[in-house]
Amino acid sequence: MSQYQFGSGVLFGRSLTNTPATPVRFGALQDVTIDFAFTVKPLYGSFQFPLAVGRGTGKVTGKANFAQFNAQAFNDLFFGLSNPATGETKTAVQEAQTVSANIVTVTHNTTYVQDLGVVKASDGTVYTRVAEGAEVGQQYSCNETTGVYTFNNSHNATAVLVSYQYTDAANGKIITMTNQLLGNAPQFIGVFTSIYNSKQITLTLNACMSSKLTLATKLEDWTIPSFDFEAFCDSSNTLGTMSMDE
Repeated sequence: MSQYQFGSGVLFGRSLTNTPATPVRFGALQDVTIDFAFTVKPLYGSFQFPLAVGRGTGKVTGKANFAQFNAQAFNDLFFGLSNPATGETKTAVQEAQTVSANIVTVTHNTTYVQDLGVVKASDGTVYTRVAEGAEVGQQYSCNETTGVYTFNNSHNATAVLVSYQYTDAANGKIITMTNQLLGNAPQFIGVFTSIYNSKQITLTLNACMSSKLTLATKLEDWTIPSFDFEAFCDSSNTLGTMSMDE
C-alpha cells in the first residue's frame, strides 16, 4: 500500500565530531529538499539513440530552510568549533542620548565593546569621529574603554542617537569563528522524518557535511536561514537508510 506525506516534516542533526553530541532540531522548518543524483554515460553506435546507458557516480545533496536560530546547531553542524560559550555580543542601535557637559555616557558603558556611530536625532546628520580633544562642529570622540562620547561644547543639550556594541556575560551563546586548517569541517548524522495519517517516512543519512549557511533578511518578512549539506558513506561504506509504512 502506498502513502502520502504533507508538510515540511522534521529534520534533526547530530554531530559526529563532538562527543557526546547533543542532537539538534531544525526549528520552525519551512522546507527540506534532498536530491539523489547520478551521472549517466550513454553508449552510441551509428544511430541517434543510445544502445545502452551506464550509471556513474552518485551524489546526495540537501537544503533546509528553517526559522529558529540555534547556536548549538550552527556550531555543531556548520562551524565545528568548541561548544558555544555563555554570553553574547549585543548591538545598541541608535540609543537616544542627550549631550550634557560635552559628553554622553551610554547605557551599557561598563561592558562597552566598540563604537558604531552617532547621528543627530533631529535631522539625521552623521557626526564624524575624531581623536579625543579634537572635536569641532559635527564631530565627536569616543573612549572605547569607558563608553564615554565627547562632543564640542556647542552641542550641549543636543539629542543624539548612538550605536555601539556591548557584551552580556550572563545570557545567550557566542560562537568564536576562528581560522581552521583546510579540510576541517564537522560531520553529522542527518535524520528527516514526516508523518501523515499515521503513516511515516524516515530518511537517515549516516554521514553529512554542510557547505553553506545563508542568513538572508527581507523587509516586512521573516529571516529564514538556509542550510546546504551533502551526504556520503560512513566507515562501513553505508550511505544510510530510508524506511516507510506500507
